[in-house]
Amino acid sequence: MTGVPATFERDARIVNARHGEVDPGEVAIGVIIGRTSEFFDFFVYAIASVLVFPKLVFPHLDALTGTLYSFAIFALAFVARPIGTVIFMGIDRAYGKGVKLTITLFLLGCSTVAIAFLPGYAQIGWVSAALLAAFRIGQGLALGGEWDGLPALLAMNAPEKRRGWYAMIPQLGPMLGLMVAAALFAFFASNLSSEDFLSWGWRYPFFVAFAINVVALFARLRMVVTPEYTEHFEQKELEPKPIGETLRAEGHHVVIGAFAPLASFALFHMVTVFPLSWVFLYTDQSPSRFLVIELIGAIVGLVTIVLSGYVADRVGRRNLLSATAAAIAAFSGFAPQLLNGGELGEIVFMMSGFILLGLSFGQSSGAVASNFAKAYRYTGSALTTDLAWLFGAGFAPLVALWLSSEFGLMAAGGYLLSGAVCTLLALAMSRQLESTER
Repeated sequence: MTGVPATFERDARIVNARHGEVDPGEVAIGVIIGRTSEFFDFFVYAIASVLVFPKLVFPHLDALTGTLYSFAIFALAFVARPIGTVIFMGIDRAYGKGVKLTITLFLLGCSTVAIAFLPGYAQIGWVSAALLAAFRIGQGLALGGEWDGLPALLAMNAPEKRRGWYAMIPQLGPMLGLMVAAALFAFFASNLSSEDFLSWGWRYPFFVAFAINVVALFARLRMVVTPEYTEHFEQKELEPKPIGETLRAEGHHVVIGAFAPLASFALFHMVTVFPLSWVFLYTDQSPSRFLVIELIGAIVGLVTIVLSGYVADRVGRRNLLSATAAAIAAFSGFAPQLLNGGELGEIVFMMSGFILLGLSFGQSSGAVASNFAKAYRYTGSALTTDLAWLFGAGFAPLVALWLSSEFGLMAAGGYLLSGAVCTLLALAMSRQLESTER
C-alpha cells in the first residue's frame, strides 16, 4: 500500500532538491490549490445531489423525498470526516505527510470518479443508493485525512498586523471551487437535453474533479515532502499528536473552535446548496439559470473574502466574526423568504447572502485555533475543522429543506439563526477562557 506513495515522495524530493527557502507566497498558493480541489469535489457532489441523484437513484420516490434522501447521503461525508482524521493522523505519525497526503488524495479522487460510473436505480435497484453512500463515505474519510498543515503554517508565519489577511487566503479555495463546479454544470445542463444530461452529461464534472485532484496531489507533494518544509513544520511544532492526547490537553479549545464558525458555515450551505434545491423543486425556472446566479454570487463572495482580510486587520478577527454573526442573525429573519420573490428576490437573497458569507467565512478559520498550544495546533486545527463542518454544515441542506417544506421558508431562517447564536456564544466563551488563563 505504501509503495506508490513512497515512490511519489521520493520523486518529489529529487525534483525539489534545490528548492531553497520556504516562501510564504508559495505556501499560500499550495493552500489555495488544496482547498480549491477539495471544494470543487464538494460542490460537484452537492449540485448533483439536487439535479441528478433524486432522479437517478431515487426515481421511485417523489421529488422532495428523493432530494431529502440525497441530502442524507450528502451528510455522510461530514460524519466520516472526523473518523478519517483519526485514521490518517496515525498514518501521518508513522509514515509522514507525503504518504498520508498521497493516500487521501487518491482515495478522494477514486471515490469521486467512481460516482461518475454509478448505475441508477433502473439498473441495479437499491444497490445504487448503497454504492453512492459508500463512495460518499470514502470522500469523507479522505477529506478528514487531507489536512496537510499548510494553513496552520501560513497562519503561524503571518506578520502580527496582517493575520486577518493571511487567515482569509485558505478561504478563497471554496469560492473558486464553487465557481468552476457551477460553470461546468450550467454548461452541460443548458446545452444538453434533459435525457442526455441525466444519462451522461452530469458525469463529466466528476471526471474533471479526478483530474484536478491529480494536479493538486503533485502541487502539494512538491511542497510538504521537501526537506525545507519538513524542517519548517518541525520548527513550528506542527507535527501530528495522538487524538486522545490532543483532546485531553486542548479539548475545550476544540469544542469552542468547532462552534465559533457555525454562523458562516450554516450560511455557506444556505446560499449554495439549499437555494438550488428550493428553486429546482418549487419553481419552474431552469437550474442552469440559477447556477449562473450562484457563479456570480461566488465571485461576489470571493471579493468580500479578500475584503474581510483588510477589515479584520483593522478591527480584529473576532470582532468581525461577532459583527457578521449578528448580521447573519438579522439576515435569517427575512432573507430566506426572498426565494419566493421571483428572479429579483432570488438575486437579492444570493448577492446579499454571499456578501455576508465572504465577510464571515473569510475569518472563520483561525480566530480560535490560535489558542492551541503549538504542540497541538496541527491536530487540534484538523479536529476543529472537522467538527465545525459536521455541526454547522453537514446536515444544513437536509434540515433546511425539510423545515422549509413543512413549515415555510421562515423555518429555514430559524436554522440559520441557531448557527449565529452558537457563534456568538462560542466567541464569548473564548474571550472569557482567555481572560481566566492569563
